[in-house]
Amino acid sequence: MRDNGFTPVDLAGARVLLTGATGGIGQALATEFAARGSRVILTGRRADVLEPLADHIGGRAVPADLTDRAAVEHLMRAVGEIDVLIANAALPATGFLSDYSVDQVDRVLDVNLRAVIVLAKWAAERMVARRRGHMVFVSSLSGKTASSQASLYNATKFGMRGFALALRADMRPHNVGVSTIFPGYISDAGMFADSGATLPRGIATRSPLDVARAAVRAIEDNRAEVDVAPRGLRTVALLGGAIPDLAAALQRRLGADRITAQLAEGQRSKR
Repeated sequence: MRDNGFTPVDLAGARVLLTGATGGIGQALATEFAARGSRVILTGRRADVLEPLADHIGGRAVPADLTDRAAVEHLMRAVGEIDVLIANAALPATGFLSDYSVDQVDRVLDVNLRAVIVLAKWAAERMVARRRGHMVFVSSLSGKTASSQASLYNATKFGMRGFALALRADMRPHNVGVSTIFPGYISDAGMFADSGATLPRGIATRSPLDVARAAVRAIEDNRAEVDVAPRGLRTVALLGGAIPDLAAALQRRLGADRITAQLAEGQRSKR
């Protein structure tokens, strides 16, 4: 539902900071926002991917490793004023908690949650002063319903959702929007596609372009949340918040345990 008491950011000419730009979903976001006339600042760990993408879309590349707290501070200083923050960077964190070292746990928390909060704090201060801006957090349906073998990933994505909803309430009087995107299984790019995991027949995927268009729609309509998933997965996510035991049973029937095990194995090298 559109918020009629809110003036959205005009994406034509807007300065957009996009984290996690080196991944497939990040590249789709970068291309879509550039096509809307935005001036996109791309950040990620791989300069060899960032710089050609920046050249292709007419943007700017600012490499940064969000596991390094000093690098997050440097990124904020290097970027300057922005109109839109798209927090898309994330580390995979599927697998049993016992399989993770404490250092690996810290890396996931730093990238998936701490960096998001620090960047949002920095952006919010400037957006409030100008009474204009929007923050978009790219989460996952794992931020709405828990899954076996995903306790660490669920923790970061549930945390992101709570943070975003509360921040949205705080920012509304200042004409600053906050939205969260919840992708399900995404084909061709992203953590699921990169892992090599397979889905049972009947479970559909969405594309990176669908995620990018959802982010645009969230800004233009000031949407609190946008799901990017087929109806069946959205229903399971809804049940996950209301009746978690029933949602867990449905996930088991759909083969979620097998899928998350495949995800954990396929993503092990990226922890």
